[in-house]
Amino acid sequence: MTKPDVKDLFKSAIYGITAEEYSRGRSNAEVVGEMIKAGIKIIQYREKDKSMSAKYRECLQLRQMTREAGVVFIVNDHPDLALLAEADGVHLGQDDLPAEAVRRLVGREMIIGLSTHCPPQAEAALKSEVDYIGVGPLFSTSTKKDVCAPVGLTYLEYVVANIPLPFVAIGGIKKQNIQEVKKRGATCICLVTEIVGAEDIQSLVQSLVE
Repeated sequence: MTKPDVKDLFKSAIYGITAEEYSRGRSNAEVVGEMIKAGIKIIQYREKDKSMSAKYRECLQLRQMTREAGVVFIVNDHPDLALLAEADGVHLGQDDLPAEAVRRLVGREMIIGLSTHCPPQAEAALKSEVDYIGVGPLFSTSTKKDVCAPVGLTYLEYVVANIPLPFVAIGGIKKQNIQEVKKRGATCICLVTEIVGAEDIQSLVQSLVE
C-alpha cells in the first residue's frame, strides 16, 4: 500500500462519512456506491453502534468498492479494523489511542487523522504523528451522540491562519452554510447527513461542488 498524497488530496474535496441511521433505509454499501459515482474521493467509515464483526464485514466490502474506484478509504476510531480491511487511513478522536501509538501499529504508509476542537489540540497535532486534522464541529450536529458543543467559525479561521496541516471542516455543515465555511478558507469540507440523507446523492454533491 502506497500512502496517498494527503496535502494534494485535501486541496479541494468533499469528504464523505457513512451514517446508516440517516441514510433513508439504504445500506452503507448503497450510499458509498452513490458517493463514488458522485466523484467523492475520500470516504470515512463511521458506525458507532454496530458490532465489531458487522463493522469488519462492511469495511471489507467498502474497501473493495473504494479500491476499485481509486477512492481513499478511512476507518473511524479503530486502527485494528483499518489494518484488517487494508484501509488507507484511520481517523482518531481526542479520547482514542494516541497517534504516536497508532503510528507504531499501522506503520508509515497509513494516513492518520485526528479530530480537534480548539487551538491547543491543533497545536499538539502539529507535533504528533498526525497527517491531517478534523476542525469542528463548526455548527450544531446530531450525527455524533458524544459530540462537544459547536466550536464556531472562529476556530476554523485560527486553523487556516496558524496550522499548516491539511484539514477537513466538519460538523453541522449544510448546503445553506457551506459558503460561509469555504469563504473562511476551508478547501476540504465534510457534510454527513446532508449527503447520506439526500434523495439523489449524485445531484446533491454536484450542486455542492458547483
